[in-house]
Amino acid sequence: MNKSQQHKPNIAIIFGGRSGEYGVSLQSATAVIKAIDTNKYQPILIGITRAGEWFRFNGDTDKIADDTWHNDNDCVHACILPCRTIHGMLDLDNHTPLRLDAAMPVMHGKYGEDGTVQGLLELAGIPIIGCTTMSSALCMDKVRSHSVVSAAGIDIPWGVVIDSPADIAAALDQAAALRYPLFVKPVRAGSSLGVSCVRSQIELSQAVERAFKIDDQVIIEEMVEGFEVGCAIMGKGNDSIIGEVDEIELTGDFFDFTEKYTLETAQIHLPARLSEQTTAKVKQTALRIYKALGCSGFARVDMFITPDEQIVFNEVNTIPGFTSHSRYPRMMEAIGYSFATLINHLIEMGVKQGC
Repeated sequence: MNKSQQHKPNIAIIFGGRSGEYGVSLQSATAVIKAIDTNKYQPILIGITRAGEWFRFNGDTDKIADDTWHNDNDCVHACILPCRTIHGMLDLDNHTPLRLDAAMPVMHGKYGEDGTVQGLLELAGIPIIGCTTMSSALCMDKVRSHSVVSAAGIDIPWGVVIDSPADIAAALDQAAALRYPLFVKPVRAGSSLGVSCVRSQIELSQAVERAFKIDDQVIIEEMVEGFEVGCAIMGKGNDSIIGEVDEIELTGDFFDFTEKYTLETAQIHLPARLSEQTTAKVKQTALRIYKALGCSGFARVDMFITPDEQIVFNEVNTIPGFTSHSRYPRMMEAIGYSFATLINHLIEMGVKQGC
């Protein structure tokens, strides 16, 4: 290794994980890794299996995409050490420490997007490319993020929270005041996993039971008339860069897991089919939500637009899909950031945190 290579910042890309979105993470991470400018940065690839084992991966990037990365030839056991003096990871096979200048978790859902990995990185003093522990955990929680956004003066859907399966009967009585169809959602999950659209009380009971298999808290929400839009944001505070707004056109009840990753019947309109005035209002509201929830680095803010153009908050994805055709990168591409430019700009911002 020559001298110039030795001075390249080590950038950890963390992928995989124990959530139901493991496969999505592999696709996103592969695209991110291939976009990194290796003349400027040294990618350090850290994979987490479905069982929760951590490895440093040294093989061909395509093995991540097809899920053949976890093998004895390409992997060594590794972990992030919370000790700030090491400021990085440890190869557990030969006990060799490696300093990390920044880390980008490219993981969706629980045990990756929810603040767990971010907390470990913050303990270790490793700059995070993306949202902090607090904002990651807050945005993953639909109940608490809605409370914060509502306190900021932004409309949210009306809902009933069920804290345990023992409370289902009482919650169903409260939900009786709502009009069908209703949405049943795990409070902490991504990619619409465990989400159901229901049209009767019989369906409602079954949907609540399914949602409790994903999380230990469930919310029943009213259906917001209108359509969903998204807004990509990058940076922190008032200096944030706001991407183009997109719009989801559905033929089914909602944007479920299958539609999100196949678009079998749904369409994404970029830019959204909104007036200039409404688009500006959506961007302004998205930034207010982003700031209220303490987001930084990057995130996608999702909202509903009602027939009378009222904006209603849905959720924030702190680690949205990250292939070149995913919504967040396409929204940023629409304002001039190619996929590679976007990835390397995010890394640059992360490295500067540690300087």
